[in-house]
Amino acid sequence: MTIAAHTLGCKLNFAETSNIVRNFTLHGWQSVDFDSKADLYVINTCTVTAIAEKKCRNAIRQAVANNPDGIVAVIGCFAQNAANEIDTIDGVDFILGNDRKHDLYEIVDNYLNHKGYQKTDTPPANTFHLAYSHADRTRTFFKIQDGCDYFCSYCAIPFARGHSRSTTVEETMATAREIAASGAKEVVLTGVNTGTFGKDNGESLFDLLKKLDTVDGIERYRISSIEPNLLTDEIIEFVAASKKFLPHFHIPLQAGSDAVLALMHRRYDTAFYADLLKKIKALMPDACIAADIMAGFNGENDEEFEKTKTFVSSIPISYLHVFTFSERPRTAALRMDGHIPMHHRREHSRQLQEISDRKKQEFYLSQQGKTRPVLWESDLKEGFMHGFTDNYIRVRRPYDAALVNTITPFRLDRFDAENEVFVEC
Repeated sequence: MTIAAHTLGCKLNFAETSNIVRNFTLHGWQSVDFDSKADLYVINTCTVTAIAEKKCRNAIRQAVANNPDGIVAVIGCFAQNAANEIDTIDGVDFILGNDRKHDLYEIVDNYLNHKGYQKTDTPPANTFHLAYSHADRTRTFFKIQDGCDYFCSYCAIPFARGHSRSTTVEETMATAREIAASGAKEVVLTGVNTGTFGKDNGESLFDLLKKLDTVDGIERYRISSIEPNLLTDEIIEFVAASKKFLPHFHIPLQAGSDAVLALMHRRYDTAFYADLLKKIKALMPDACIAADIMAGFNGENDEEFEKTKTFVSSIPISYLHVFTFSERPRTAALRMDGHIPMHHRREHSRQLQEISDRKKQEFYLSQQGKTRPVLWESDLKEGFMHGFTDNYIRVRRPYDAALVNTITPFRLDRFDAENEVFVEC
């Protein structure tokens, strides 16, 4: 039997998809590409934007076209929030929410053995499952937390993922040691609201970071998206002193206007955010700092948007992940005034992307002439391999199989601006 999986959305989804597929392969199934003919297609969905949901519908249709007799399971956040809508799409056999998706193997096995099944199963998400990706032996995405209690006014994820939850430091460490045994050199810590790790157990993210720093075999850690108000001074100081935690931060901003941040129900203002980046750069001048930013949220008129552009241009952001605001069911934003026409939202997105492109090139060029450690990946494209420095600069050199999954020094001399990569001289 063969299984093909397609993941939409965040690193957390990739970790979970990998765990689900691994469970099937442990029971004798073979994993194949999603564009192949498979016995089972698994589509792990995202509901952050309307575009993500459209991609989900397209993936369902692709799976049905690849094998009309195959089983199609739609799981995850979009399945959790819009099961009735997905049920209208021809060819879908299972619709499983964020709690039930982890039982997919047992559900499919019962179905194949005629033991009965329930097509749609989307109870509120309230359990926690550690997970990590395994397709790339150099880097793994490690899920340490799930859910969110913040309920920002634009966000549907708390409805899809449930309340913030995690397991204990010790149980998380057991999985970290399992990852180390797999041979992965770099771990990216993921979650919905990663900074709230341990809140139900009287523990903290900082407690976990200190323990992870001692795991033999793992040489690099990156902390994925962490809320500004949860990135504490002690975490920043710890990362600056650590040999394993890398100078790379992803800190959601969402808007550079205090008025818009308040409408979003964010828990900081621009002054707090700017001060946070100042602290990071004081201790780690070469740190890469990425930020999520949303274009066209309610109330973002031309005056407020100019404030966002001015603020983003003034702070040491290395690059942006730009999102166009998309109304989400059940969110508070639906009840707000000040809606921005879609063509204005897209124009704001375009301008923010221009700023991001400029910022990224400036950051890359600020590193020119320096030597940084690079973890080499296994990709082979036109005779070249790629890797990333500790501070997340992409580099390229002629392929050498002996270098895969090793860390070597690389001098950042020749910058290929068109492809945004430093190349070996």
